Amino acid sequence: MWLRRTQERPAGTASQRTAESVVPITKFDKEDMKYKDLLTGFIRLHILHHAAEHEIYGQWMIEELARHGYKLSPGTLYPLLHGMERKGYLRSRKEHPGRTARTLYRATPLGKRGLALAKSRVLEFTGEAIRKSR
Repeated sequence: MWLRRTQERPAGTASQRTAESVVPITKFDKEDMKYKDLLTGFIRLHILHHAAEHEIYGQWMIEELARHGYKLSPGTLYPLLHGMERKGYLRSRKEHPGRTARTLYRATPLGKRGLALAKSRVLEFTGEAIRKSR
């Protein structure tokens, strides 16, 4: 699921009412799906950010991304995690806390360097985009 910006104004303070609200898209929308590749980059950065701070696991990451407006299924998230591990950005280990096994992911040194580079590029871009929008 991806995001759609609406013109509806949320209730709350004046500053909250002036901002656009972000509403999750709950059904397949061909028009919105053309942005999938752009948004996937943000999802990867979220994953790297949290995996650099502490070990993460799939269900926790699904819930964390949902807090930011991204609704992913396990069938979408796990291929992303596996791909990031194949590319060397993450490493995993199995944990057996009970009857079920859990795969925990952590950012590698390569992943941490990539995250630092991405953060500097995002900062540069947002600074430029904000200056030009004024």
